[in-house]
Formats: sequence, C-alpha cells, structure tokens
Amino acid sequence: MGRILIIGGGVAGAAAALAVRKAGWDPVVYERHPDNAEDLGAFLTLAANGHAALDQLDAAEAVGRAGFALHTLEFAGRTKALERTRCLRRGELCRVLQGEVVRRGIPVHHGRRLIDATEDSSGVTARFADGETVRGDLLLGADGLHSTVRELLNPGVAPRYAGQRVFYGYSRLPEPPAEPGRIVMVRGGAAFGYAVSPGGEVYWFARVTSDPLPEATVPDPAWREQLLALLRPDGTECAGIVEATQGPLLATNARDLADVPRWRGERILLLGDAAHAASPATGQGASMALEDAVVLGKALRDTGFPLETYERLRRPRVEYNTAASARMSAGLPVAGTPPVDEEELARQLDWATALASP
Repeated sequence: MGRILIIGGGVAGAAAALAVRKAGWDPVVYERHPDNAEDLGAFLTLAANGHAALDQLDAAEAVGRAGFALHTLEFAGRTKALERTRCLRRGELCRVLQGEVVRRGIPVHHGRRLIDATEDSSGVTARFADGETVRGDLLLGADGLHSTVRELLNPGVAPRYAGQRVFYGYSRLPEPPAEPGRIVMVRGGAAFGYAVSPGGEVYWFARVTSDPLPEATVPDPAWREQLLALLRPDGTECAGIVEATQGPLLATNARDLADVPRWRGERILLLGDAAHAASPATGQGASMALEDAVVLGKALRDTGFPLETYERLRRPRVEYNTAASARMSAGLPVAGTPPVDEEELARQLDWATALASP
C-alpha cells in the first residue's frame, strides 16, 4: 500500500492515522503545533456513535480510561438514559489518540505548518513553512476549522459565526448540584449545561446568543459578571456554578461550515472539522470526526474509488448534523429526519462489513 500524509494531529487526524494504518496504508502525521494541538481547557461529550467508531479503531479501551461516564441526560424535568457517553477534556481525547498513534509506530511530526500542496497523476507533494517538501500517494486535510488544506481546495470558503458565544469552566461547590454521571441541561438566560465528575468537579458550559467575541480574545474578568447577569434571574443552580468557577472563565465563538463545495481533489481529501464543522449544540463534533476516520479507512481498504466513496457516504450525515446544530443554536426545532439511519450507520462503521463500490 502507499503513503498517506495527514495534515493535523488532533482528533480527526489521529483517528484517521489509526484507520488508514488498519487498512494497510502507511500514514505520517504532520501537526503545526509543538504539542498535541488541542485546547486543554475545553471539554466535550463523546456519544455512543463516537464510541462505536473507536471500537473499530481498537481505541475504545484507551479512551475509556480518560474522563468519566455519563449515564443520564436531564432536561426540562425529564430524564433519558445514556449509553456509552463520556465527558472528557478535548486535550485528553487528543492525547490518548495520539498515544495510540505513536504506540502503533506511526510517525508524528510536531511544529510542521503546511503552506501548499500540489497533486499530479502519481501523487501529492506537501510543502511546509520550514522549506521541506514531502511526497505521498494521498494527503488528508484534518487540520480543523481554519484548515489550510480546505483553503487550497476552496479559496475563500471560511467558517461563519453561528450566533453564540460559548463560555465554559470548572467549579467545586460544597454540595454538588447533581449526582456524578448526570448531565443537566437548563434553558434560561443562556443555554446552560453541566455534569459532575466522580471527584466532585462540575464541568459546565453556557451558550449565549450575542455578537461574536473579538478574534484572538483572551479571558476577560468582566465575562463572569456578564454571564451571571443572564443567569441570576432564572433562579436555578447555574449562577452558583459560575460563581464557584476556579480561575478565569474561558470562551470561544461558535462557528460552523454551512457548505464546503469541494471535499476532494484527485489525491487530496478533507475530513473532520476541515470539511464539515458544526456548532457545538448537538455535541457531535468529535464523534463525527471518528466516524469519518472509520469510513475512510474502509473505503481505502475496499474500493477502487476511495475518495469518492468516502464523500458519498459521509456528506448526507454530516451536513444534516451541521444544519441541525445551527437550528438548535438559533432556538429552532430540528427539521427533517437523519438521512442515514442507525442500521445503515452501524453497517458503515462495522470494519468486518465491506463498503459497496460507487
């Protein structure tokens, strides 16, 4: 099999490396950041479909040692049992996946910023900021929301502001507001959610409809009072959770990619947030990237048209998720039904099942 250059060493890039190695190819990962490339402050929920993908990458056990399990979702007084859902910091997930990549002998090069890539009939050449060029059979753009690879395929296509600022932090209270493993969603002055770890730490986030924060913003002490002013009138536990936050509040702008016309060239392919970033409302970003990796690995293993097969299978599902998340961010009901049902998704993710050729 041939050599695959993977640009980006975050969740999507590390998962893709595991998948294409399992498919018999030789991946090499190039990450622009000097460390694991992920914000150590942010956290995420990894849903059951993400765990199903990790099973196929033989990485579920390793990830299962990070973070903590969520067993119940509570919203508007109603509860729902959760299966195989986990809360963990994004940096933890990235660290575990990169650890699996290294453990399996896949090279990872940090501090390597891609500036250009050119395709020809026999391969693709990547050029980095330090002047080095490398050659491969395929190049995967897993370099996130602000992807260089996406810009090469789609000049001028950029993320849009999804209408919400997202605040998050970590608190400790004398009496935790919920049992460990329960994620509680509260709709009020802000869309607020929190979960309590087994050690009693409260992981929380708040999505606030507002103008975007300035780019390259740093934590602002005024954010705490601004958020509390929205939460105190609700009379819920949310204001107390924010008041008890240790350290500065963290914040980011929710962004998404409504449509990326080109996911692929002849030997270049986008995956993860580089191709289909969604706002955080559905909580599916990491899980979608893990699904991408498995479907791509199977397409490389099974078909003579791996890039076309991958795009054909993935576009309907991820574009539905992006649209659904955007509607949830705007406070609107989710329209339509998912274009890929659970049975079909399970078939696509099952490594033992062959993908059909286009």
